Amino acid sequence: MATAKPQTCPPPPLQGQKEKSKIATQQDMSMPTRYMKHPLQSRWALWFYKNVKSKTWHANVRLITKFDTVEDFWALYNNIQIASKLMSGCDYSLFRDGIEPMWEDYRNKCGGRWLITFSKQQRHTELDRFWLETLLCLIGESFGDYSDDVCGAVINIRAKGDKIALWTTHAENRDAVLHIGRTLKERLGLPAKIVIGYQAHADTATKSGSIVNNKFVV
Repeated sequence: MATAKPQTCPPPPLQGQKEKSKIATQQDMSMPTRYMKHPLQSRWALWFYKNVKSKTWHANVRLITKFDTVEDFWALYNNIQIASKLMSGCDYSLFRDGIEPMWEDYRNKCGGRWLITFSKQQRHTELDRFWLETLLCLIGESFGDYSDDVCGAVINIRAKGDKIALWTTHAENRDAVLHIGRTLKERLGLPAKIVIGYQAHADTATKSGSIVNNKFVV
């Protein structure tokens, strides 16, 4: 006749083991849910320029950082000085990675810029909104089939009046230039009576005094 073996239970955990198990469980519960960042179609670089007269242009401009996700863009934007608070003579430039914010760059030199000039009063009321919307147009590739023609954008903070310029790569590509200009004007919510002009970089570089002929207007 078989004899039933007495059932044995595992020994209770030691007090230290109980505490470790409890801590591990709490840590698991407090760990944030992992998530994937939302990639942008392109990688972008933010540049900052401060005008120091004793230095060259190249010495005055510096790369701040690069990003290629929506989350990294907002982390950057929310942790830098807003444009309206910059000192006079300073610029922000956002360009596709690999393109420097100067017209001599080979991807810029055959292009031009849509230029919008603002009054002194607009710096404190509308400038930051216009600049942010311009940035969102860039990183969102908001220009349809012509988005690849967009190189970047620059905001100039100046005592006489601030400026936002959207740079494109081919000044002779009329369809692309006009589409980009109209889209930018629409996205910024500029009224129809406000006319903005497009300047080829060659015109800007060889201008006489303050006279620059606009190649296109919208």
